[in-house]
Amino acid sequence: MALAIFYVWPFTTLLVEALDATAVADTFGRSQTWKVVWFTLWQAVVSTVITIVVGLVPAYLVARFAFTGRSVLIGLLTAAFVLPTVVMGAAFLALLPDSLDRTVWAVIAAHVAFNVAVVVRVVGSLWEHLPTDMEYAAASLGASRWHVVTRVSFPLVRPAIVAATTIVFLFSFTSFGVIRVLGAPGTRTIEVEVWRRATQLGDIGGATVLALLQLTLLAVVLAWSTITQRTHSRALALRPVAPRRRARTRGERWFVGSAATTTALVALVPLSALVVRSFSTPSGWSTNAWTHLGRDEIRPGLRVGVDPVDAIANSLVNAAWATLFAVVFGGVASLAITAAKRHGRLIDSGLMLPLGTSAVTIGLGMLITFDVAPFDWRASWWLVPVGHALVAVPFVVRVCVGVLRSVDPAMTDAAATLGASPVRAWWATVVPYVWRPLGVGAALAAAISLGEFGATSFLSRSGGETLPIAIEQLLGRTGTTLQAQGYVLATMLAAVTVLLVVAVERAQTETDRTPGT
Repeated sequence: MALAIFYVWPFTTLLVEALDATAVADTFGRSQTWKVVWFTLWQAVVSTVITIVVGLVPAYLVARFAFTGRSVLIGLLTAAFVLPTVVMGAAFLALLPDSLDRTVWAVIAAHVAFNVAVVVRVVGSLWEHLPTDMEYAAASLGASRWHVVTRVSFPLVRPAIVAATTIVFLFSFTSFGVIRVLGAPGTRTIEVEVWRRATQLGDIGGATVLALLQLTLLAVVLAWSTITQRTHSRALALRPVAPRRRARTRGERWFVGSAATTTALVALVPLSALVVRSFSTPSGWSTNAWTHLGRDEIRPGLRVGVDPVDAIANSLVNAAWATLFAVVFGGVASLAITAAKRHGRLIDSGLMLPLGTSAVTIGLGMLITFDVAPFDWRASWWLVPVGHALVAVPFVVRVCVGVLRSVDPAMTDAAATLGASPVRAWWATVVPYVWRPLGVGAALAAAISLGEFGATSFLSRSGGETLPIAIEQLLGRTGTTLQAQGYVLATMLAAVTVLLVVAVERAQTETDRTPGT
């Protein structure tokens, strides 16, 4: 029911608005529309190509070599990937020189740093399971290391490379937070143009047409990816984990050291610049941006315009409610999916739909649906947390369903034969396994809510700004004090997000080690 009200209904409304012939003709008749589409496409292609080329090196590194700091390196890449996009944009704004600020190259650099972890995770996870026999055989026949990698290894991991390419392209194509922070005023992807037309120009029809155009283009990319992966997939004798080896030659030691160091710097340097800029002023180092965070007036007659402390409070309140909504709904849905068995796949697929729809599209659909009587809910405090929960619920479900399916039904039957009622038997044999996955889901939901920027840009109102919105507004102002406060908020959001993800990783590790899960 909740999915039907807050996703299907808004999405249907979006379709109806986009099918208006006048809106379609006006939108497609503007030269600006095609300029936006072209920019969105070419920056996504360039970002994807560079990310794949850069990411294959650490993917091979972590898959094939054992070295000190390997797990730390993977953790750094994961931390960079889970950061809210507005934080990554702020990090590169702090890092790059003024000559590159607000340029497309800054945007591409941020996309690459953000998405390298996708290549390492997707390609590396297959690479580490490939047997090394063929690589050793090719090397023993005189093939150079370069020929072994390009002619033996790459063809085997091609399906994973295609999958990683698709994911990185989708992230870059639908870029919103990075563009809003790093892009010049005329630099707009389709996502940003949808937001601009809906909230600044009042062109709801044009915004809906662009949103549907984007969904169509993404569907074409996903179809290409599926066909390509099927074409190039092959039966492989995968191993649980192929043995990793220490670097033996001087060349291998140089490769491992330089590749690991460079990859770590890609993740660390932007975040370090973020922290440094929060203390930096033209006159030297200062803690004023931190200590004056709650002051409405930064100097006589000059007000911030957005209250950073209120933004922190709004984000925490929204995250608390979004987490509650996501955990309750996701937990109940997970139970329904496992109980329904075969029919549970339909429920599972339906709940994944918001994950395949950009947050901007979700926010736009909710904006135009719940802004008309008798369902004028735009001023309702709960609408923003519900929008966040829509994005978070699929993650809660994914975490819980796997655990619930691993619980042996024979335990419940045994409890029932010992005289326990059905409810008591279920509570005693199933619920103990669910608490930890729900905790993991809650941490994921909180992290998603705190960093959510797309839907919130449509649904929040004046005085209800969240941390990502406050960061974008402060970094867009002139004056080092205001910008320093933006960097302070970005640093705080980055720290909280990383802590939540670390907690999730540890909880999942403990869950994997628990017998019976």
